[in-house]
Amino acid sequence: MKKELFVKYLNDQCTEAELNEVLRWVKADASNEEGKGWSFEVWKSCQETNNTDDESFFAIFDKIQERIDINNHKNNTKAGKSLSLPVLANWLIKAAAILLIPVLTFLFYTLSERKIESANYASFAADSLEVIAPLGAKTVVQLSDGSEVQLNYGSKIKYPHFFSSDTRTVRLTGEGFFKIAHNPEKPFIVKAAGLNIKAVGTTFNVLAYSDNSIIETTLVSGKVILEQVKKDGKTEGIATMRPGLHLSYDLQTGSISGMDENIEKYISWTEGKVIFEDTPILQVTERLSRMFNVDFEVKDELKNYTYTVVFTDDSLFQILDLMTIATPIAYKTLPRKKLPNGAFSKQKIILEKR
Repeated sequence: MKKELFVKYLNDQCTEAELNEVLRWVKADASNEEGKGWSFEVWKSCQETNNTDDESFFAIFDKIQERIDINNHKNNTKAGKSLSLPVLANWLIKAAAILLIPVLTFLFYTLSERKIESANYASFAADSLEVIAPLGAKTVVQLSDGSEVQLNYGSKIKYPHFFSSDTRTVRLTGEGFFKIAHNPEKPFIVKAAGLNIKAVGTTFNVLAYSDNSIIETTLVSGKVILEQVKKDGKTEGIATMRPGLHLSYDLQTGSISGMDENIEKYISWTEGKVIFEDTPILQVTERLSRMFNVDFEVKDELKNYTYTVVFTDDSLFQILDLMTIATPIAYKTLPRKKLPNGAFSKQKIILEKR
């Protein structure tokens, strides 16, 4: 039987001769692999075009029974025969049992496909992606809503494949520069330790490394609301930021401080620049450690030194050489050590007074 005829049958457009052909096919070939395959395809296409549901299978089954009854009645009338009600009922039950095989086949295939697709979708929606920018590297992440996130050295972001809830929520560890697609109906929330940074359509920077109790937020454009996450999971708004504002939140004390100043030094890393303004040497080495994936040891006699300088795409040793020119320090590098697992330790650099 051709697919076109089966489609006509599903749409109740068959002639009597075509109906007889369908019934013969149902009894003879519907349950073989070929019949199952293309009949299921036809059924799915009918679902897509007619918005039918699984209950339509039973409607089709009822239709088959009705047609058999009508067809049988016509044939018996023409032959001058009649069937008693018990005989007719018994014949219909047997015919229904035969015809139920392809119907159940369709139903099994459809329900199985839907369960598989639903399970896959649920898993797809529930699972989340995690992107990591290793120490010494940066990366850019494109989110499904059109937002973009640049991750600084040693940072990671966790986010869903698709934002299916009322908010667009991501989790950040490290530093990220966010350019958020505008959607006032679905706020964008960056979770960073005990702080939520909520925005609609805006550009901002968040610094929240796990080894630092301070979370820093810098707003370039738009509007951002900072919310403190309580122990019971509820949130409390603690600040509303305007463009050009830099705020620091202390996770340990709950205190918040702000500076309305030139914010370039907080976001310059996205352009390959490093800006230090009266920055203590320990903060300088902390940043360089993430940038170049090295460990620093700073001698006590240097810990009061500060630096004001701009580096643009300079190598580690170019920066160290400039530091030795600006201040009376010297540096030495220690060779990497081979670890028991076969890997090598980070390179270690010692800073001491010259």
